[in-house]
Amino acid sequence: MKNIEILFKRFFLNLLLIFNMSQRDGKSVTLDNNSKVLFIRLNRIGDALVTTPLLHLVKTKLNCKVYLLADIKNFFVFKNNPDVDELIIFKKGLRGFREFVRIVKSEKIDVVVDLHDDVSTTVSFLVAINKAQNKFGLEKENKKIYTQTVPKLNPVNSHVVNRVLQLAKLFQLKPDFSEVWIKYFPKEESIKLAEKFISNNFSVGKPLLGINISAGSDARFWGVERYKQLIKSLSSYDIEILVLAAPKDKEKLELIGYSKYFLSESFDEFAAIISKLNLLFSPDTAAIHLASAYNVPVFAIYVHDTEEMIWSPLNVDFDFVETREHNMTNIKFEEVWEKFNPFLKRQLR
Repeated sequence: MKNIEILFKRFFLNLLLIFNMSQRDGKSVTLDNNSKVLFIRLNRIGDALVTTPLLHLVKTKLNCKVYLLADIKNFFVFKNNPDVDELIIFKKGLRGFREFVRIVKSEKIDVVVDLHDDVSTTVSFLVAINKAQNKFGLEKENKKIYTQTVPKLNPVNSHVVNRVLQLAKLFQLKPDFSEVWIKYFPKEESIKLAEKFISNNFSVGKPLLGINISAGSDARFWGVERYKQLIKSLSSYDIEILVLAAPKDKEKLELIGYSKYFLSESFDEFAAIISKLNLLFSPDTAAIHLASAYNVPVFAIYVHDTEEMIWSPLNVDFDFVETREHNMTNIKFEEVWEKFNPFLKRQLR
């Protein structure tokens, strides 16, 4: 059934491309506080986080009404963001497409913006079928569906946030990459929970290092014995250590056997805890971007199996170890410690 749906969308998308329904005119757009802009960002958490600098720039500079179409996998990234006025969760299937068309029409959306760095059949179809006067996107294979595009920077030597920020030029805005930040806003109850947990478990005045063992896939789990060795090697430092994990990794957490841990029940709690750290060690890009949102220095370990630039944190102290393999099996403890140990010393000066 899934394959039939994909074939159906691709067939009609090709028809829309042939007839060029977007009526590309290349005209500049002037927006004010009465304008309505709908951004589309589906898929993963990290994908959502890297779009927040653009949302902030558009909202603060133009003061227009910002709508955000997300999906069930990432909508919570935008839920408490003051730069988003209306958050819409996309429902898959024909019902979802109909609802999207209704919203664009009834709300009289002025601009629809595809935030995706690559071509998504679903998103392309959403952009192509709606009647918004202006449709923005990066210049890629589906460029005919947009009314205005901006060149897509080479992913090999440009940061993903900088690539997304290029869309600001279509709003006549000039982003300064050195001054942008990831934005995430935990709920007040999550912040209070994090503060209470830390005050009840750690000494006041000592630097708090968070070691996050969880990531989006098991391929990015570094291994029980290596995390044990890392914690043991840190015992000579006058610091506090907090191990972070998602519920799916509870068994791994138990095997590591470190008593001071936080098993986050939600992404919001996880973010609130990271905001209270002095330093983060992590294999997960979502956690890395959260750290940069709160100006927390990061040491990362990456599975870097593409030619694209790594998803490094923005404008914070940072170092990393990477592997070109599809998992972290070949990242030895000694290789990580050789770089992490001096990095930690620099942070503790």
